[in-house]
Amino acid sequence: MKDGVAPSRLAPYLGAMAIFPRPVSPIKAIRDLRYFLATRQKHELIFAFLAVFITTMLIAGFYVDSRVEKPWKRDVQYVESWPLDRSDEQIRAQQKIDLARKKALLAEHEKKRQANMKSFQRLDKKLEDMGL
Repeated sequence: MKDGVAPSRLAPYLGAMAIFPRPVSPIKAIRDLRYFLATRQKHELIFAFLAVFITTMLIAGFYVDSRVEKPWKRDVQYVESWPLDRSDEQIRAQQKIDLARKKALLAEHEKKRQANMKSFQRLDKKLEDMGL
């Protein structure tokens, strides 16, 4: 009498299963691989080795390249604390100071951008002179 796939009086079969199915054992698998490789010609083995080697190197290269450590960078943001009872004149005066500072920073940034643009224009002219 069967209750399921395996008879109930026998031990469960899933725990007793080997890694390889019954007709195959590691010794037979190695023997089969040796027989297969022995029947191949020399150039087939060389190209098979090269294919496996190149594929392994590509996968290893991607694995090594994917491990990039991010440098730790301190991200501290400073804010100014203002008293709640300051007057409108004090606010406007501070805004004028901040506007002057902002204009100076923007002018410096634009100057650097223009210098960078000129260097790229020189490079473009050299490349055009070479025919590229």
